[in-house]
Amino acid sequence: METFKKNTPISVDYERYNEESNSNRRSRIYRKELASARTEAKRTIDFVEVLCTAEVTLKAVVTGGAGFIGSTIADRLLKEGYSVLVIDNFRTGQEAFVSHNLKNPKYTLVREDLLNYEKILPHFKEAKIVFHMAANADVRHGLEDTRRDLEQNTIVTYNVLEAARKNGVKKFVFASTGSIYGEPDTFPTPETYKIPIQTSFYGASKIACEGLIQAFAEGFPMKGYIFRFVSCMGERYTHGCVFDFMKSLRKDPTTLHILGNGKQKKSYIYIGDLVEAIFHVISTQHEKVNIYNLGTDEFVDVNFIAQTIFDELKLKNVKISYSGGERGWIGDSPFIYLDIAKLQKAGFSPKTSIKDSIIHTVRYLNTHPFLFDQR
Repeated sequence: METFKKNTPISVDYERYNEESNSNRRSRIYRKELASARTEAKRTIDFVEVLCTAEVTLKAVVTGGAGFIGSTIADRLLKEGYSVLVIDNFRTGQEAFVSHNLKNPKYTLVREDLLNYEKILPHFKEAKIVFHMAANADVRHGLEDTRRDLEQNTIVTYNVLEAARKNGVKKFVFASTGSIYGEPDTFPTPETYKIPIQTSFYGASKIACEGLIQAFAEGFPMKGYIFRFVSCMGERYTHGCVFDFMKSLRKDPTTLHILGNGKQKKSYIYIGDLVEAIFHVISTQHEKVNIYNLGTDEFVDVNFIAQTIFDELKLKNVKISYSGGERGWIGDSPFIYLDIAKLQKAGFSPKTSIKDSIIHTVRYLNTHPFLFDQR
């Protein structure tokens, strides 16, 4: 046994001691850090598992959501798993188009006029996307009330844009129109066609809306989706020549009065194709501003529409009268046919022919006659 006497010098290898001590300290620190890292990793894994298993619901706002197109979009959003808030003043919206959703916990209906900015502002809270479908769509009567298109289209669109911006909405989807092309000299008319002299207050108000959307998209973190529609047909259709013709024929199936000469040429799109096209574009295209024509690769004249209705209703020898002229009213474009090459390049082509769209519409209106009493 080695012993030490008092006052005997003790030789210590401090360098070795320090090295071993530092090594032990590093080892202890490493073990603590490793244990902490393992704990944090488990917490992270548990958190990720919660995110993966939890139902994350995105909120969408649909203006004009009790109307023809808006209500159809709302239904599609619910199927996609969205929480949907509809704002409609029911000036032209229909209770029948929303009643089936009222008990759905993911569906909220707000009865409000979009001109009331302060009242609509809080409803956009936490929304990720806005589908702005509300508008005055009655092109024909723009000259009778020149303020209507300004208020119901342009000012309302500003209100919705501002409410969306203040609530951090990232995507804004807008229902524009082929009427913004006025009376073009290029057919089919592409999105790049120069904006001509406007021939209707409706078209003028819509092009103003497009400008507002582009300005908001440039100035704020919001993507704009502008869809220039041709006229749309199908289930829940409530205005347009098919509606007017059928309403007239219900009163008197032996005669039909047609505005213009019946040779006005128009393209149409089926509601199912229109909604599918919108959802396809917003899920695949991500430019700051995305502008697309929505139509079909064909057009028909008004006489063809009338004859298709006669055939579907099995009416014979209907006497047709005409008001005359190549337009049905001031501002009515005698030829609307939009180029959809850009849409097709993006990967979508409409599937329903115009004739089938007319037939779908006639059958729907026949089984929902109450709509004729609403207008």
